[in-house]
Amino acid sequence: ITMFRFFTVYGPWGRPDMALFKFTKAILNGEPIDVYNQGNMSRDFTYIDDLVRGMRLLIDAVPAPKCVTGEKVSDSDSISQVAPFRVVNIGNSQPSHLLNFITAIEKSIGAEAVKNFMQLQAGDMPATWADTSLLENLTGYKPDTDLVTGVQNFVSWYRHYYDV
Repeated sequence: ITMFRFFTVYGPWGRPDMALFKFTKAILNGEPIDVYNQGNMSRDFTYIDDLVRGMRLLIDAVPAPKCVTGEKVSDSDSISQVAPFRVVNIGNSQPSHLLNFITAIEKSIGAEAVKNFMQLQAGDMPATWADTSLLENLTGYKPDTDLVTGVQNFVSWYRHYYDV
């Protein structure tokens, strides 16, 4: 068994309650967006195509128990000592500042967001990112879609899908 751990997945056909959908819709409608922690947030934005490719490649990286193989693939390998399972992070491994994310959306749309700067939400983390060294060691793959390209792809899809 391989468990996948995703990091801020975005792209076409994503969840409408996520920031990219909400920000895009609001900016297109001239409505304000809520920007938490005064914008001092970083996330490891992972484009959907990179996520799917990583999952597909991991299908062929079947784990064997350490007790059988006697070795780990890397220091970050989470493989169990008693059963053939591991947890693999799939992310871009490069945290991006929230304001850069918003700027990419603004540039793709051609309009500036009205930003409602707010405090950090209870339970939220100011920064998250993935260590994808295990994914790379198992598959040779490192997700590489840059934020600007991924956001442009999403905005293009959004405009077409919602006819705006």
